[in-house]
Amino acid sequence: MCNRFSWVGSEKDFIDEKKVQLVDRVTVGRFGGNSSAGQYKNEDGCLVWVGEDWEFAAVLDAHYGAESAELVIRTLEEFDQEIIRMIAKPGFIHVQEMLLTIFQSVEFLEQCKKVKGETACLICIRKKNYLWWLSIGDCVVYVFHPDLIALGQFQLNQRQFYEWIGQVNTFDKAVPCFSSGVRELRNGVNHIFMTTDGLLECPGEPYSNPMDIVELLDIEKLEVAFSSILSKIEKNNVRDSTTMIAWTVDNQIVGSIPSDVVESM
Repeated sequence: MCNRFSWVGSEKDFIDEKKVQLVDRVTVGRFGGNSSAGQYKNEDGCLVWVGEDWEFAAVLDAHYGAESAELVIRTLEEFDQEIIRMIAKPGFIHVQEMLLTIFQSVEFLEQCKKVKGETACLICIRKKNYLWWLSIGDCVVYVFHPDLIALGQFQLNQRQFYEWIGQVNTFDKAVPCFSSGVRELRNGVNHIFMTTDGLLECPGEPYSNPMDIVELLDIEKLEVAFSSILSKIEKNNVRDSTTMIAWTVDNQIVGSIPSDVVESM
């Protein structure tokens, strides 16, 4: 059993409207952009599943229509039980292989050819003290922890342009293009933060420096921090839509540390 939530901007666009809500222990924030800046549609999407000791989250940022985001979310929901069973297996290799198989299946590729436009897609799974991600396109995931912040490490994936799922499809090539990885969470409080690119491309770039996000997350509850972030980009007259997902993991397992440090302890 898990708590779940999904949404696509074609259902409710949130133009000139901010929405922050909880899905179990996960916070979701949405803003469709300012109509005064020329915004008239929202092509973002998101999906959240929360299990006992894991979270599955996806953010999507579609182009030229929301149909591709609708297709990806609908497909993930069709395979939800199989995906959840793979999450329960040791490591992440089984769930990664399944997702890649789904995205490369003949049926899915044929459906992609029939939709208008294409979508960036970022999927993250946190299980126990590890975080796995699969990234197609330019959505971003950060892990904020004092150990990493002290070394200037914030962002897990690199934004990749010209990668999508949909009518133009990175999985319908001779060699599919995507990035993925696994990170061990540090001991203590870790903030996992996912976002579409509206946050990063806001006029004035108020959150191009991750430390500006860190400071809000450190002093406020996630819901309050999300409200502050969305109010700031609204005030800066952002046009593009922004969809954010975040949650906090208080990890009690000690992470890897250098051997010379261990010997000196």
